[in-house]
Amino acid sequence: MTLIDLSVQDTVTVMRLDHAVTNALSIELVEAMARALEQVSADPSIRALVLSSANDKFFSIGLDLRQLLELSKRDFESSYRRFAQICLQLYSLPKPTVAAISGHAVAGGCVLALCCDYRLIASGRKWIGLNEAKLGVPVPYLAHCVLHSLVGARTARDVVEGGQFYPPEEALKMGMVDEVVALEQVRSRSAERARQLAAIPCKTYATIKDNRIAPTVERLRAHGEDKQRAFIDCWYAPPARERLEEALKNF
Repeated sequence: MTLIDLSVQDTVTVMRLDHAVTNALSIELVEAMARALEQVSADPSIRALVLSSANDKFFSIGLDLRQLLELSKRDFESSYRRFAQICLQLYSLPKPTVAAISGHAVAGGCVLALCCDYRLIASGRKWIGLNEAKLGVPVPYLAHCVLHSLVGARTARDVVEGGQFYPPEEALKMGMVDEVVALEQVRSRSAERARQLAAIPCKTYATIKDNRIAPTVERLRAHGEDKQRAFIDCWYAPPARERLEEALKNF
C-alpha cells in the first residue's frame, strides 16, 4: 500500500499523505513519513518541502484511534514516541516547509501543520484545531510550544483548553495559518511559496530557521521526555479512555 506520494517540482518536493480519505496517522503512515523526511533531508537537490494531502476532504484527522486504542501500553508508548520524533524531524528540517491544507487538519493533523514553517489553508468549510483536551489528553508538547510562539500565550491557552476547530478566516486572524486561498489554488500557491523560500541560500535559510526554532528545541530537550510520559499516562487514564472510545464511534 502506498501511503505517501513524493513528487518533485523543480527544487521543491511535494509530499502527499494518501491513507484513505482521512489520512489517519497510523503506525505505517508515521514510518513512511519518517523515511520520506530522511530522504528530503539527505538530498541536496531538494531545497524545500510542501506537505499536502492526496484529497481535498482531509489534510489529516490525527492519530489513528482505531489502530492505537487496541495497542498495549508498551506498544502505544513506542508508537507515540515515534510520532513525536517525526514531528520534531519535520519541525527542525533545515529546509523550508509549507503545509498545503486542502482539507480538515485536526488534532494530530493540526500538529503536523504547525510543525511546518508556513501554513496555507483552502477557503470554505475546512476546519483546523486541536481537540485533544476534549478527548482527555494534552496537546503534544511540541505543538503546544509552537502554537504559543505563533499566536501568543492567551490565544494559545484558548485554543488548547477550548479544544475547538476553527474555520480558515478565524484561524488566519489568530495566526494559526499564514494565508487563506481558494481550494483550487492551495497546492500551487504553497509550491510557489516554497520556491520563493528555496531561493534563499541553503545555509542562510537553515541558520535563520535555527535561530527561530532553537528556543522550542531547547525546551523539548529539557522537558520532552517528561511531557511524553505525561501524555501517555493521560491516554490510559479512565476518563480519557472513555472519551477516546466514544470518539472512535465517529472516527
